Amino acid sequence: MTTSTVKTPAKSAYWAGVRDGAPFVLIAVPFATLFGVIATDAGLTLAQAMGFTILVIAGAAQFAAVQMMVEDASIAFVLLAALAVNLRMAMYSASLVPYLGAAPLWKRACVSYLNFDQTYITSVARYEARPEMSVSERVSYFMGVATPITPLWFTMTFVGIVAGQAIPDAWALDFIMPIMFLAMVSPMLKSLAHVAAAAMSVAVALALVDLPAGTGLLVAAGAAMLTGALVETWMERRAR
Repeated sequence: MTTSTVKTPAKSAYWAGVRDGAPFVLIAVPFATLFGVIATDAGLTLAQAMGFTILVIAGAAQFAAVQMMVEDASIAFVLLAALAVNLRMAMYSASLVPYLGAAPLWKRACVSYLNFDQTYITSVARYEARPEMSVSERVSYFMGVATPITPLWFTMTFVGIVAGQAIPDAWALDFIMPIMFLAMVSPMLKSLAHVAAAAMSVAVALALVDLPAGTGLLVAAGAAMLTGALVETWMERRAR
């Protein structure tokens, strides 16, 4: 057997990531298409909309920013809305450090660019289930998850921009976002602390729904983290 045909652990991890990331294509296709349509409606040119989706590559933040543009908000408020929605990525990055912090800088830069909801949640679940994975395997798996999603995100955004008004309103593609988050988060609720944090985030987000875009979500995220930490501490003390 030649060296080129040997399946290394890193290659195996990569293809496992591709397999686990493939189902998200069913969500990425309509989601990206919808963004392309909405970006066009907001007055963005083809170059602007594509630049937006390639540089930001974060659906929720893109939708929040474009919605603010549709409402004729100032640039400052558009940026604030996108930043508020995307601050969860900072939490994602912090939680990835124990798993990927020892990787070379260029690999961490690639992970940083491709660190969105699907890659993060799927990868962390894998890392927790298989703590014996090496850093190289973890990076390869992360990249594998991103492989089927990212090119389609770019491609279908372009399709949405070009198709524009040809997509009927009756399709109501905007339902994809909440379903996507529910599908990703539900399997992660493995303990009382997780459930309590999720319940608190929902309650606070609904209570603050009338606040400016993204503000309520930030408060809800903080309340959820505090609740989860308190419940976990309580459970550890009780176990002793």
